[in-house]
Amino acid sequence: MGLSFHYSGRIANPDLLSELIVEIEDIAKVYRWKYNIYERHFPENSIGKPDYNQDIYGITFTPTNCETISVSFLSNGRLSSPSHLVFWGHTPEQPEREYLYMLSVKTQYAGAELHMFIIQLFHYLNNKYFADFKLSDEGQYWETNDETLLNSTFRRYTDLINGFASTMENYPILSGEDLESYLERLIKMLQDKRNEGR
Repeated sequence: MGLSFHYSGRIANPDLLSELIVEIEDIAKVYRWKYNIYERHFPENSIGKPDYNQDIYGITFTPTNCETISVSFLSNGRLSSPSHLVFWGHTPEQPEREYLYMLSVKTQYAGAELHMFIIQLFHYLNNKYFADFKLSDEGQYWETNDETLLNSTFRRYTDLINGFASTMENYPILSGEDLESYLERLIKMLQDKRNEGR
């Protein structure tokens, strides 16, 4: 639970991979974020193919209080991540294979300001390096560039998380109550409280 954004796409020009890595590495160094660099050059004639090898190309970085962000690709040029390759890289099921290319990052605990910075970074990367890029922002900043809306959405998510945590503290699981029944009871209590406030 927490505000996130979701993205997918591919590299537009594989010859620019090394330049993309350097740009993100420079940003990570300035902000003192942890980062990992993977392969800097794609194999010859690998871009656009349905198959891929088991290497990762590009960079990942972890802003303060944020999940790791992958600007990394499989050998076919599509955005993916090291963990996605482990989880979904060998599945024979076609619907599950698409998860390999569906990336998400939770920014809830990083705050609205960092969320805006990351979204602006992705606008820049999209214009310079990506093709077929799609980003869905739960804060709607990608779509609207509306800082007020983003701050409001962050507050709503924070209130929801805090309300749920408070409810769990104040209403512990009852003796003999299974987890599913407990969660149903908590959700109903939260809904009742929300309805009282209207």
